[in-house]
This record gives sequence, C-alpha cells and structure tokens, in this order.
Amino acid sequence: MKIHVETERFYLRDIEMSDAQGMFELDSNPKVHEFLGKNPVKSIEEIKDVIHYIRKQYEENGIGRWAIIDKNTKDFVGWTGLKYEKALREEFNYYDLGYRLKEEYWGKGIATETALASLKHGFETLKLDKICGAAEIEHSASNKILQKVGLKFKETFFYEEEEHNWYELERGDWEQLK
Repeated sequence: MKIHVETERFYLRDIEMSDAQGMFELDSNPKVHEFLGKNPVKSIEEIKDVIHYIRKQYEENGIGRWAIIDKNTKDFVGWTGLKYEKALREEFNYYDLGYRLKEEYWGKGIATETALASLKHGFETLKLDKICGAAEIEHSASNKILQKVGLKFKETFFYEEEEHNWYELERGDWEQLK
C-alpha cells in the first residue's frame, strides 16, 4: 500500500483493486452522480475497469486519483487528488483537482481537507505551475469547495451539454495562501 499523503484524519493512497466494493458503493449511488452525467455504475465489473483506468494513469502520468482511507476505521471514504486531464477541455490538457465521497461522508469537511493536501502535494512535491478544477454550475457544494481551497473562477464552459464553472490556481497564488 503506497500512502502519498497523510492528513489529520485520512491516508491518501493509490486506489487498489481491493477498493472495488467501496468504489462500487460510491459510484452506484444516483445522488453521487447527480452532477456527473446522471449515469451511476451498475456492476462491480464497471468499477474494476475504472480502477484499471486509474492505475494506468499512475503509470502514464505519474499521478491519478487517490483513495481516502479513514485512519481510525480504515474505511474507504471516497477519492481525491490530481489527475492529468486530457478530455474535459478539448482545447488544452491540465492537472485537475477532484474529489468524490460516499454520501454518508458529505458535509464533514473531508473534500476540503483532502483537496488542500492534494494541492500541497501538487505544488510542493510535483512542482506544478497550475492546478485547475471544474464543477457544474448547479453543484453548489463542489463550487464552494474549489473556491474555499483557493482556486479562482475564470470562466464558464459547456461539457456534455451542461454548463460548468472553470477554476485555476497558480503556484504563486498558492504560495501566498500558505
């Protein structure tokens, strides 16, 4: 088990095949997918394909989403972290900050705590110049988190016929936030 970052409450580590059940519980929930195309997964096989895709990102890009593991209970809470994104914005590639939590963990500051740890890793360990994020305009919780951790609104754009807010944070601004 490769732990990349430790926060006060969580270990952030590579997503492993042993996370399949937790990932299935997360991504089969229609409420979790309300702002993600409304297309929750329907089988554990779909999740295994997702895990293979994420693990391939580790190999190809040196980064990918991480499992959030509760230090006390060892439970799979969701995922967080950076991803080298090549599909969302057709006009450019970028490092994307993202998070997704099982419903029972919503509203407990977990996305904010792990997003801040991911930003720190991105700027201080990976030495990235810029980290970006996007959220559907109607997804107030995700928009609030992106702003709370320091990303700045830049514009709106459409993806799969849904309007999204676009955010960016540059290394210099991160240094001032610390």
